[in-house]
Amino acid sequence: MSNGSSSRSSLSFHFFAGLSTGMLSASLLQPADLLKTRVQQSPSSTLLSTLKEITSGPTPLLHLWRGTLPSVIRTGFGSALYFSTLNALRQHVARSNLLSSTLIVSTTLFDAKHSSSSLPQLSNLANLTTGAIARASAGFVMMPLTVIKVRYESNLYAYKSLWGAGTTILHKEGVKGFFSGLGATAIRDAPYAGLYVLFYEQLKSRLSALRTAGIAPDTSTPHNGMKTRVSVPINFVSGVLAAGFATAITNPFDAIKTRLQLMPKKYGNMIRAGRQMVQGEGFGSLFDGLGLRIARKAASSALAWTLYEELVRRAEIRWQ
Repeated sequence: MSNGSSSRSSLSFHFFAGLSTGMLSASLLQPADLLKTRVQQSPSSTLLSTLKEITSGPTPLLHLWRGTLPSVIRTGFGSALYFSTLNALRQHVARSNLLSSTLIVSTTLFDAKHSSSSLPQLSNLANLTTGAIARASAGFVMMPLTVIKVRYESNLYAYKSLWGAGTTILHKEGVKGFFSGLGATAIRDAPYAGLYVLFYEQLKSRLSALRTAGIAPDTSTPHNGMKTRVSVPINFVSGVLAAGFATAITNPFDAIKTRLQLMPKKYGNMIRAGRQMVQGEGFGSLFDGLGLRIARKAASSALAWTLYEELVRRAEIRWQ
């Protein structure tokens, strides 16, 4: 798989690698997701007031993990679809030399052996495009669960089960209720994922170059890339920084998406929601929950991508 070569790992491997990393990150970071949803749902909600409300309840710790089941299902299977689709796209682009440009990451033997990456190395345009397409596709498939997850996390609804949430939405809003905020979600997710992959690959390349500066090339050993103790911290730091940059750029669409999914009748569509939020609450309302989202995205993306790349690396070594 590395550097665009034919992959011996199957589609199912990438699916289950994405599934496991997505479920793990969702389980660990659910409190941050819940707090972000609560802060974004109303202009009067702040992180401090939300925490006070939760901690004053009878089961504060349990409350922080409210909505974990739909979140784990959505993030787990969403990550599985995303990583398997992204891998297929990247393999195809690498083999066919599509979306090439002058800004292509070097793929010499020395660079490959001293890179932290286990993935095909593509141009900036290819990284941006494949990330966006893969995320938009996975996001559309998982949209019904996304709506249920957000409403579970909010205190505007009192759903008792996934089935109850689904039947209530269907009866009151019809099938389109499961796709509330689809436009804002797509406009948030596609650019986020594209920018994330672009920043992530560039940061890995630059950090790897800094780490290996002055190291003489050694072609006597098989190509397995960097050793784990070196590649893991490089990939993790790259993931944290890439997620921070991409999150800050796309947060307005996340804030609009949350309002649409919680109060679709009030806000109607993405443009109207954005206008109402800015006119009624100021431009800052588009960045509600930014700190929480950056913290959550940085941790979840770095964790998921680092674990995913390490699984891919170990599988490639085993199948060599």
